[in-house]
Amino acid sequence: MPRAMRPHMHAIYCYARIADDFADEDRDRAKLDDWERQLDLACAGRPRHPVFVALADTMRKFAIPREPFGDLLVAFRSDLDFKGYDTLEDLLGYSRYSANPVGRIVLWLFGYRDAKRQSLSDLVCSGLQLANLWQDVYVDSKKNRTYLPRRDMDRFNYSADDLSRCVYNPEFKALMRHEVAFARDLLQRGAGLHKLVDSRLGRDVLMFAGGGLATLNAIERIDYDVFRRRPKLGKLDYLRLGFAAMRGRLAGWPYRA
Repeated sequence: MPRAMRPHMHAIYCYARIADDFADEDRDRAKLDDWERQLDLACAGRPRHPVFVALADTMRKFAIPREPFGDLLVAFRSDLDFKGYDTLEDLLGYSRYSANPVGRIVLWLFGYRDAKRQSLSDLVCSGLQLANLWQDVYVDSKKNRTYLPRRDMDRFNYSADDLSRCVYNPEFKALMRHEVAFARDLLQRGAGLHKLVDSRLGRDVLMFAGGGLATLNAIERIDYDVFRRRPKLGKLDYLRLGFAAMRGRLAGWPYRA
């Protein structure tokens, strides 16, 4: 990020990080409700909390509307009432509130407000969120959170009981192959955004999309057995991502075993 823009990114991050902690760590709806009241005060030009003093300045300078910040709170509240998802489309509905607003906010920071760029950004953010969820299937299962769509589990004959027992079998492998392919398609299509923004932001887009693809590749390299080992990126992976982004290329695709 350009140096002058970093304090604004810090304000946005603080807003989202604290709200996320209210949902995930405190499990406190009242704190989220108060956080939204603080947001409303900031939007009305009367910020009180230090985070919102900074955020109000950012929103004013870059003409960022309230909507993406409010959308994040919708996602955090849904985390308190987690019931899983029936379909991939339902899961994308969650990403529409939990992930996509962040990409749109960044576009606003750089002066991009059109629907085409926002749509491509949504693909990258949703694809990256799915990659992170499939990376953490085991971790989430231990928290009684199942993000794998129920209809997909039924389609591949993999039960909730199988998941609770961390059963790795051909059915689970086929299920994960399907989910990984879906996420990869989103990232590949969304990565075209890098051609429609300035070069600095374009490199960031390539880094994020490439990081998601590299995570999906890491899942494939362990033959989708996320129960045995959490797939993650190493220093060499990040160097490859950075080198590819500097050259205007998308790393992590196509995948070769």
